[in-house]
Amino acid sequence: MFSVARQSALRQARTQLRFAQPTALLRHSALSRLLSTLAVLEQRDGKLNVSSLAAITAGTKLGGSITAFVAGSGVKTVADEAAKVKGIEKIIYVENGAYDKGLPENFAPLLVENIKKGGFTHILAGHSAFGKNLMPRVAALLDSQQISDITEIESEDTFVRPIYAGNAILTVQSSDGIKIITVRGTAFPSPEVEGGSATIEEGVDPKADSPTEWVSEDLAKSDRPDLGSADKVVSGGRGLKSKEEFDRLMPPLADALGAAIGASRAAVDSGFADNSLQVGQTGKNVAPQLYLCAGISGAIQHLAGMKDSKVIAAINKDPDAPIFQVADVGLVGDLFDKVPELTEKLKAQ
Repeated sequence: MFSVARQSALRQARTQLRFAQPTALLRHSALSRLLSTLAVLEQRDGKLNVSSLAAITAGTKLGGSITAFVAGSGVKTVADEAAKVKGIEKIIYVENGAYDKGLPENFAPLLVENIKKGGFTHILAGHSAFGKNLMPRVAALLDSQQISDITEIESEDTFVRPIYAGNAILTVQSSDGIKIITVRGTAFPSPEVEGGSATIEEGVDPKADSPTEWVSEDLAKSDRPDLGSADKVVSGGRGLKSKEEFDRLMPPLADALGAAIGASRAAVDSGFADNSLQVGQTGKNVAPQLYLCAGISGAIQHLAGMKDSKVIAAINKDPDAPIFQVADVGLVGDLFDKVPELTEKLKAQ
């Protein structure tokens, strides 16, 4: 991966950093000059997934250079768009439709070849379905231990991540030569998408065979904001009692607020809502400006996916529901009365 000389230089820089004055900053150290981050960006149908840019923000906290990587068909346009993002020095792109769906069987060998060529020390990707699918294979191919779902970077080898559904925080130190990391998007805000001037170059393509074939997909389409990046989210839980009631109460409330719609796992498991709307440990992590939930008791699994929201408002008829322990605003009452009333008042404004 790295030459003996470069590994020796990294060890020497780490030693110098340990004995440096407390006021010395990582980005000015000899070590930071040797660091180089590769941020794996996501694209779909030739459009950049903006939420994946959280990897860029995380990379800036490490110091050193940041290179972005993107692959698929028509990605030269995506590379041109990403080149304007602040913090990126270089964009590596691979034009090949075989990588459009991000299948890890052929995407992982592709990424590994470009990692070896660039000699990167840190590989970052979003903790999305794409990142969770791809990065473990990359880690295995590089014989490196993956560090998942980080929320904070303490130094070039020390990272913070939640465990036990966010009830405990773990600080992890890695001695691996190449750090393979997935980043929680809600913990690292997206960088500015204008003002950058990264160079663009074509990467190497090993054209590895994939034993997996993409057959089809069935996506739920909506004109509402995307759940993962919306500023406002309204969520319904098992207290709505049926899919008919969920569809009757939640969409009008979401439309009145200009919000995305979410759901608890209990509501999804009961068939009230599509699983793409699930918020929680096994669903999506969201951190909107406003999170308004109705009929959600506040199970640990659900709280893990939304407790970073700026303002949490809850409607529940049980005054002892756990959701009220994390809510900034709570309304105790029957949601079948309170939600329509709130919707009408919002529409009247």
